[in-house]
Amino acid sequence: MPLTGTLINVGAVLAGTLAGTLLGDRLPDRLRETLMHALGLVTLAVGVDGALADFRPPLSELTRASVLLVLASVLVGGVVGELLRIEDGLAALGERLRRRFAGDHEHHARFTEGFVVASLVFCVGPMAILGSIQDGLSGDVQLLGIKSLLDGFAALAFASALGWGVAFSALPVLVYQGTITLAASGLSDAFTPEVVAGLTAAGGILILGISLRLLELKQVRVGSLLPALLFAPIAVAIAQAVLR
Repeated sequence: MPLTGTLINVGAVLAGTLAGTLLGDRLPDRLRETLMHALGLVTLAVGVDGALADFRPPLSELTRASVLLVLASVLVGGVVGELLRIEDGLAALGERLRRRFAGDHEHHARFTEGFVVASLVFCVGPMAILGSIQDGLSGDVQLLGIKSLLDGFAALAFASALGWGVAFSALPVLVYQGTITLAASGLSDAFTPEVVAGLTAAGGILILGISLRLLELKQVRVGSLLPALLFAPIAVAIAQAVLR
C-alpha cells in the first residue's frame, strides 16, 4: 500500500507526543533538559554523517565539485527561503494551530517552538528522504519503520518539554514524506544514486542547524534553508547530464 511507511511514522509521532505530554509535568526540569540535549547530540551526529555524503561515492565520483554543488544549493536555498520567509511562515502556522487548539493553556513560544523544531527534525533528515524513496520505489518500509521508532521516542522527549505543539508536526511529516514517496513511485528513473546522495548531503547540513537549536547554541533559521532540498538534487541532475 502506498504511503504505508509514512502513515506508520505519523502514528509514532502522535503516540510519542501523547506519552510525552502525559509525562511532561511529572519529569524534573533537569531530566527534560538532559533529554533535549541528548536529542541535540544525536541530531548533530546524524547531520554530520549526512553532510559527509558530499565526500563519498557516488557523489564524489560524479564530480570533484560535489561539495560546491551542495554548498551553492544551500546558499541559494537560504536566499530563496528568506525571500519567501519560510521560517516565519512555519512559526505563523504554529501560532495559528496554538490559537485554534491550545488557546491560552500553553505558552505561545513553547507551543510554536515544539511544532517548528519537531517538524524540521522529523522531515529533513536523510532517513526521511531515503526511507520515503525506498517506500515509493519498492514498497520497502523498513527504513521508515526504524525512523518511526526513533521519531516516537523523540516526540516523547520533545512533548515532555514543549507540549502539544509537537503533535502537529505529524502534518508536515505526512505531506513531505508522502510527496517524496509518490514522486519516487512515479519518477523512479530520476532518483539516481547521485541525486539521492545530493539530497542527503543537503539534508545533513540542515540537520546540523537543527542540532544547534536543540543544544541552545544558535537559533539557526533552518526553515528558510528548506529550498536547498529542492535545489541540491536538481543541481546534481544537471551536473550528471553535462558530464555525460
